[in-house]
Amino acid sequence: MNSFLRKPWTGRIGALLGILTMALSLRAAVSAVGPLLGELGPELGFDATTIGALAMLPPLVFAVAGLCTPALIRWLGLEKVLVAAVLLAVAGQLGRAAADGVWPFLALSGVVMAGYGMGNVVLPPLVRKYFPDRIGVVTAGYVTLLAVGTAMSPQFSVPLADAAGWRVSLALWASVSAVVLVPWAVQAARDRRKGSTYDGGASASAASLPAPGKLNPWRSPVGWGLAIFLAGNSAQTYVYFTWLPPYLTEHGVDAAAAGSALAYFAILGLPVSLLVPLIVPRLKQPIVAILLFTGCWIGGHAGLLLSPEAGTWWWVTLSGLGQGTFATALLMVNLRSRTTHGSAVLSGFSQGIGYAGASVAPLLFGVVHEATGSWTASFAMLGVCIVVMLVGAVMINGPRRIEDPPGTSRRRKAARRPVGGTARQDARR
Repeated sequence: MNSFLRKPWTGRIGALLGILTMALSLRAAVSAVGPLLGELGPELGFDATTIGALAMLPPLVFAVAGLCTPALIRWLGLEKVLVAAVLLAVAGQLGRAAADGVWPFLALSGVVMAGYGMGNVVLPPLVRKYFPDRIGVVTAGYVTLLAVGTAMSPQFSVPLADAAGWRVSLALWASVSAVVLVPWAVQAARDRRKGSTYDGGASASAASLPAPGKLNPWRSPVGWGLAIFLAGNSAQTYVYFTWLPPYLTEHGVDAAAAGSALAYFAILGLPVSLLVPLIVPRLKQPIVAILLFTGCWIGGHAGLLLSPEAGTWWWVTLSGLGQGTFATALLMVNLRSRTTHGSAVLSGFSQGIGYAGASVAPLLFGVVHEATGSWTASFAMLGVCIVVMLVGAVMINGPRRIEDPPGTSRRRKAARRPVGGTARQDARR
């Protein structure tokens, strides 16, 4: 093991490239459709209802995939589930590019989201399995490429459609997904040849942890904390992706500028995605960074509500930097687990519950606006999302891991407390 760590990338290049290319492809097919709706919508028969269904599809399917994927991982293993996820995504993308109606398009988009939802869950435990000694660095790389993929596909989808049609534009993103299989095939061949089994996610005290399959995230404060934290964060992000352009245009901002504001919001996820996994693991209290990003969210929401025309780019900048909470959530999957199995369980549960909670936010944001005739109540709903996110942040701030039995934190405190010690003495320690 020591020689393995002295050469930190030896034997794992295929896994590293596989993780990074998977991250790049995860959001590309999701964000590629929106810019093309003006062309494909009339041809396939999209209306307001089906466009709303398309907007809600990713978080809903991600939620189902999040809850189901850990069982698939126990049955097939991480790498086989990743291959299945890629094949689903490729098949769905090629199929919907040939769809001749709105409902087949939606159904095949659901297949795409199922593949990518499985990929969402698989990535953190893959990092834990292959790079237990480089979790921060590899997480920084893959979270950054998630943001790159999110911003890249809207940028190129329309030019590709103008050159070859929307069907070709959508189908080409399947090739990005298919490339993921190449480095994993190389890694699998290397592992079989060398007889390698990476299990660096287990701690020295693994014998005292629950056996695989025995972890119950439904009873875990860490599991619920991360799920709540992710729900509050993702709800705000989905509201911005759905409502930022129409909100700005209603307040007199040019339509092209409103679209650019959304692209700018997405791009701002790049720097924070790169920095968060490198900085947060060094903090004894991760909530310090979370509070900083939360302040950015609050400033952005308040500015857009009170002065959407004046200072628009400042407010979008603040909200964009607030996306550091999402990078923190993905990082905490591995910081709050001790084993590859624990990482998979925590990843699936937190994303399943988190995305399910976030999926209703864009709909409620619009419904509240229509019911009240004002945007104030809708932005107040974003304030509720912030409170929810902070509740989850408090729950995951401590050192507890998902594998720890109930009462572990209290027993550790009791073990450190000397017989007859006072609370003041404990505090000084």
